[in-house]
Amino acid sequence: MDKMDNFRFVIVTGMSGAGKTTLMQYLEDIGYYCVGNLPAILLSKFADLCWNSTSKIQYVAVGTDTRGGTFFDALPQALYELEQREIPHEVVFMEASNEALIRRYMETRKTHPLSHGNRIQDGIEEERKILAAIRTQADMIIDTTDMKAKDLRGVVISRFGIRRNHDEMDITVFSFGFKYGVPIDADIVLDVRFLINPFYVQKYKHWTGRVKEVADYIEKEQTTKDFLVHLYDFIDFVVDQFQRTGKRQLTIAIGCTGGMHRSVFVTEKLGAHLAEKHSHVNIEHRDMHRNKVEHDADGE
Repeated sequence: MDKMDNFRFVIVTGMSGAGKTTLMQYLEDIGYYCVGNLPAILLSKFADLCWNSTSKIQYVAVGTDTRGGTFFDALPQALYELEQREIPHEVVFMEASNEALIRRYMETRKTHPLSHGNRIQDGIEEERKILAAIRTQADMIIDTTDMKAKDLRGVVISRFGIRRNHDEMDITVFSFGFKYGVPIDADIVLDVRFLINPFYVQKYKHWTGRVKEVADYIEKEQTTKDFLVHLYDFIDFVVDQFQRTGKRQLTIAIGCTGGMHRSVFVTEKLGAHLAEKHSHVNIEHRDMHRNKVEHDADGE
């Protein structure tokens, strides 16, 4: 088996307080060799050492962030060097809303590394400016604003789990709301805003697409039935083609207006369909809980 199939080098960065340490802990739990707060200036050298090592270290995660001060400025150059040396790597960017970050800092009574004795929000805004360019280079963005610990752990297991069968692709299907932004880390983005919208039925307005009554309401429409038939055929074809080319991960994003009804319903249906043929399928709902949720199938 080619070494590239065995090797994963994950670079974790992003906003302070967004959950980078927790993510690294979860990666370590599932078998990654983890190095926290590595100065970015040493990143390419360390990656080169791991890539060319004869040891059995195949899964590596490195944390690097603005705490590195001027050393962190070397991150863009380090990523460029990894590309030039053809060392496989992936950048994970952690973020959360200003409100969530401020709340976390106030609860823990910690000082933001860039606040310099001023308001927490000043430090957050400065850090966003510093990280703006790196964010655009990320292979995956994880927004932990409304994410629970178990949800983050689920993301880690599904996206970064150490697989014994390297011939099968990891597939992630997630719902999102267009009003919260189009995801930049998806291979395929589908717009399902043409489907009937339960939001305009008072009873279903604050129920998610995972509730059976809401799902039945959407699925009873002939348009929905026809769409699912075509969707399954299209995605099955795409998955087969990508697997033949050796692609290891496929991310499918399904969007509606708020990411609560139609996109959630379609994501659940497509995820279940794919799970019948593939063992590595993960279902996520990025924006569902940004809405006012009164009833969900999981009781959350």
